Amino acid sequence: MTDYDVLRVFCGPRGGYGNELGVVRDGSVLPEREDRQALAAKLGFSETVFVDDPERGVIDIYTPSLRLPFAGHPCVGTAWLLDVPELVVPAGVVGARQDGEFCWIEARAEWAPPRTLRQYATAAEVDDLEVPPKGEWIYAWAWLDESAGRVRARAFPGRDDGIEEDEATGAAALLLTDRLGRALNITQGTGSQILTAPQPEGWTEIGGRVYLER
Repeated sequence: MTDYDVLRVFCGPRGGYGNELGVVRDGSVLPEREDRQALAAKLGFSETVFVDDPERGVIDIYTPSLRLPFAGHPCVGTAWLLDVPELVVPAGVVGARQDGEFCWIEARAEWAPPRTLRQYATAAEVDDLEVPPKGEWIYAWAWLDESAGRVRARAFPGRDDGIEEDEATGAAALLLTDRLGRALNITQGTGSQILTAPQPEGWTEIGGRVYLER
């Protein structure tokens, strides 16, 4: 079996929750895309990252069923693990910084894959949602406290790859921040926390806590 680390990204204030991420630090052991896709499917995480150049931060991101040009929680987690000032993904160069207990990345909304951002009237409605039919990637959200920018969200990828609900989704948080034009404090899934902040010239920062699970 290829060696890999498992991180939890966007953990809650007490260190729990977060979305698991697999990181293969030595991507050269699996240079072919087909082999990387097969390992990502076998591991079954919402995303798995292959590091092709740890010093420059060049990475390759896969879900269990497809390759992604950019994804939020893999970039936050890998930036924390490698402790680099930037990552290079097919979509572009992702800035990264450490700030106390949080790791932040800077990305652009146009890099994120399409998502349906569906607003609900109350957080209770979001909590009560059943997993919707496959075929549409849905980010369900509602205000917890609009004046404070606090959001309740859940994410349903709609793929047929075993991931019915994504615990914490940086790319969707990026899209929501871009649409609303304001900083957000998002509680997603069972208790994950995602922070966002719009930046000049179309950039957005996404931040969260990262822990090494194994």
